Order: sequence, then C-alpha cells, then structure tokens
Amino acid sequence: MDNPVINLLILAGIAIFLILRLKSVLGTRDGFEKPRAPSQSTRRMPQDLEVIEGGPDSDITDHVEADSPEARALAAMKRIEPSFSVSEFVQGGRGAYEMILMGFENGDLADIQPFLAEELYDSFVDAVSAREDQGLTIEASFIGVRETALVNATFDEGSSMAEITMRFVGELTSVVRDGEGAVVEGDAKTVKKQKDTWVFARTMGADDPNWQLVATDA
Repeated sequence: MDNPVINLLILAGIAIFLILRLKSVLGTRDGFEKPRAPSQSTRRMPQDLEVIEGGPDSDITDHVEADSPEARALAAMKRIEPSFSVSEFVQGGRGAYEMILMGFENGDLADIQPFLAEELYDSFVDAVSAREDQGLTIEASFIGVRETALVNATFDEGSSMAEITMRFVGELTSVVRDGEGAVVEGDAKTVKKQKDTWVFARTMGADDPNWQLVATDA
C-alpha cells in the first residue's frame, strides 16, 4: 500500500479517536438545550432588606415623638394627602419665616399677602400704617434662622383643616429711623435674636398647596 494511503488512514484514526474523547468529555447538545440548573451555592442570592409595613414613619418621628398627639395628627394629614411631607413643610417654613418677617419689617406686604390669613394680614397693614403715620422707617437685614422646631400639630377630620405650630429663632439687624433719618431704636452693627411661634394652617387635599400663617405669638 502506498505511503500516502497509510498516512491518510493513520490521520483518520487519530481524528476519530479525538472526536470520541471530546464527546465523552463535553457530551452532545441537540438544538436549544436547557441549561444546567445552578448549584445551590451559585443559586443563593444575598437576602433583600425586609420592609416592615406599619412601622414608624421617619418623616414624622424626625420631628415629633412617635405615637404622640402631634404624630397622630400628622399621620392623619398624610392619609388625606399622601404627597404631604413633614420634612419639606419644615424646610419651607424656614423660608416662609424669613420672607414674611422681612416683608413686615420693610413694609412690603403685597408679596406676602397670599401667605397670610385675612385677619392677620389686616393686623400687619394696621401696624405698618401706624409706623408710617409716625414717620418711622425700618432698615432690617436678615442674618439667618438658627433654630426651627415643630412644636404642635392638630387635624380636624371633619373639615380636613390642619394646623402646625412652628417655633423659630432668627437673627437679624434692625434700625428704626425717624422722619429726619435719626436712629430712634436699634443698631445696624448689633445682631439681635428674635424668637417667634407661628401657626400655619391649610385644608389638606385642597388644590391650593400654600399654607397660610394664621397666628403669631412672639
């Protein structure tokens, strides 16, 4: 037999041997074979954090004691209006405090009127008018809010009226001048601390998202 034929037979035998070895190691796969089930060690996933329903609402307990009358009132507000956030209200209250306080000090009441209850707005108008009648002007500069606290909350289930009482400690400079520009009270270089307790009210679920200042008790 010619050498080329012998070499061809030897190569064919080697090829068949390799194919059989590969099949014994890899096995055979027909079409879309179902993948092997992962072993127990690879199937185990990290346990998800458990969500405990009915637990304390941190949006409330960050500001008042859990299960206090204030906490129950705030929870009732959130049931009527789920988008209501106590933390966002407190933050907004800080901004409202500066805006309303400086509006009164400077006598600019038009911009703050939407945020004042009608009776309170009228009292602000009377105070500013009395000041102007005496020829007095105020030069005030707001420094900042040093303390903010939610001290009370009530909710009327029948009317959906909510009231939240906030305590603020602000710092500002204030000078009162007479008609001739002479200083009659205050010092532009002295920062004074002012403590205020304000009550805000709103009907929960109403289209108007603005809270109104309904009472002040410095």
